[in-house]
Amino acid sequence: MVDHFAHPRHAGELASPSAVVELSNPVCGDVIKLWVREEQGRLTAASFKAEGCVPAVACGSWLAEWIASGRSLEEARSLNPEDVEAGLGGLPAASRHAAQLAIEVLRQTLAAIKGAAAPQP
Repeated sequence: MVDHFAHPRHAGELASPSAVVELSNPVCGDVIKLWVREEQGRLTAASFKAEGCVPAVACGSWLAEWIASGRSLEEARSLNPEDVEAGLGGLPAASRHAAQLAIEVLRQTLAAIKGAAAPQP
């Protein structure tokens, strides 16, 4: 986890994203903003910005790196907070909310992609 915080991957804005979503945790104030690019049912690029606790930054970094490895939309839909936590080698019990925030921003981003791809009436 500390490595993803100290050396975040895919940090910053992504040019020409398919969707961008920002969410915050109203209890602790953590914020994750996620940019993704989708092409033919695959997530081909991702970037993030995060503010808040060390785990929030680490979760955003891990998520963007995971997405950027060319995941299918189905793989992304099946990702859960436990996967994020395992990918980081664990999180302190009091910081598991950061993994949940990362998954929620991913879910809303996937919904935004689906909405963007819907035919216009």
